[in-house]
Amino acid sequence: MITYEEHRLRSLVDEGRWIELLGAYRQARAAAVALDLAGDPAGGDPAAGGSAGVGPAGGPGAAGARAVAAAQGRAGIATAALGHLIAYAAPPEVAARLFDTDGGPGTAAGVADHDAGPLWEVLATRHTWRRLAPLLGPPPVRRLVAQTRVLLGEDLSRGAEPDPEGVPLLLEPWESVGRAEGMPVREYLRQGGSRSALLTLPASREGLARVELPEPGIRLPGQPATRALAELAGWARTVCVRGPAAGAAAQLAPGPAVTGGYLPFALAWPALVQAGIADRAHGAAHGRLALWRVLTAMTGAQRPESADRAEVRALVARMRCFTWDDPADRLRHLHLALEDPATGLSWAVSGSEEV
Repeated sequence: MITYEEHRLRSLVDEGRWIELLGAYRQARAAAVALDLAGDPAGGDPAAGGSAGVGPAGGPGAAGARAVAAAQGRAGIATAALGHLIAYAAPPEVAARLFDTDGGPGTAAGVADHDAGPLWEVLATRHTWRRLAPLLGPPPVRRLVAQTRVLLGEDLSRGAEPDPEGVPLLLEPWESVGRAEGMPVREYLRQGGSRSALLTLPASREGLARVELPEPGIRLPGQPATRALAELAGWARTVCVRGPAAGAAAQLAPGPAVTGGYLPFALAWPALVQAGIADRAHGAAHGRLALWRVLTAMTGAQRPESADRAEVRALVARMRCFTWDDPADRLRHLHLALEDPATGLSWAVSGSEEV
């Protein structure tokens, strides 16, 4: 049964009354946050450490902060469909205001608010950076939207504020090649939902052959690049070894003989970026940023922002990439070893899961 509120919202959509729809979204989101907190003692009871209480340093109690964050997340889910529609179809001057806090507490969408994908990614697929840049306020949203526009092929190297971690605002050549092979950014639909290819490694057995793996390489624990790789693909196993790529693969492969082969890093790039899209709250920009952290850590840089981009380019140019098949693979899978001949180190990532 269609409720009065649903009928009203449909009428506003049909008539293009986007400002009123934005107001309805904000009202519904704030109400959802307030209702959630009202039912959570930690959300507003000082004795329970709620948002009305304070911690030792005079700020909100930890329990209250967690309650507010959880309420914000649940409110984002409750209003996701309307938020998606506004991000997709409203004029950018209205859609960008989804993330503004000028409506009061609980009204603004956060970077994790999502329907078929994060609302900021929906918005980023609909308008150029030139249209969106003057309208977007929150720095985290601006950054993710800018990175999405870069993934879609825009050159923002002279048209946007520098990335805080120094990630280029123009696709590197290997990224451009990879983007032609597989686009990690979802294609969104007006009424909700999205289309995207499932990018896996290996994508098929074509071009692969039976390979006898060497003895597993000696594990090197505690490598920053290994941690970065684990953060990129949290659903997979990761390892670093001293030795060739095949030796790293031998640590994670199902046996001493696999169906595998070598490929250029550019062809591995799409699946690596998509590996960082853990769920619908994440967008392709998260994957690109995480992959750049992996690459900069492999160069030995202590922090991503201190990395020399020339060193990253040189690393990619010399890197040897080995992929292999696992008969037990589920729908989503990634099996890849990355070797840096200059240092003699190799990293491997391997995992599969249903989606």
